[in-house]
Amino acid sequence: MLRIGTIVMGAADVRRATEFWGQALGYVPRDGEVDEGWTVLVPADGQGPGIALDQSTTPVQEQPRVHLDLYAGDRAEQEAEVARLIGLGAERVDWELYPDDPDFVVLADPEGNRFCVIDTSHA
Repeated sequence: MLRIGTIVMGAADVRRATEFWGQALGYVPRDGEVDEGWTVLVPADGQGPGIALDQSTTPVQEQPRVHLDLYAGDRAEQEAEVARLIGLGAERVDWELYPDDPDFVVLADPEGNRFCVIDTSHA
């Protein structure tokens, strides 16, 4: 049976992306160092999939087919996490596809990679 081991994201500046995602998720470089071309981050507590940051010059997709969903327990936690992530360098995305009562907020990391913060208590 297969399982997800690592999620790979492109980054023009691997060091900057490593700093953002490390702080955002509490992840650390798997090998203890950041390589400019390829760095794998893993949860500091050892639980969960890794995130690999691969140096890339490919443009960021406006509507990516694959992205990360980060879960928050409720609306207050979602709002606090969105504010924290913006403080780390993320930006809100003006997403034209929001439903009337969304349970998610679309953000972009400092590299422009989009991800969502989900309010998991939303009905």
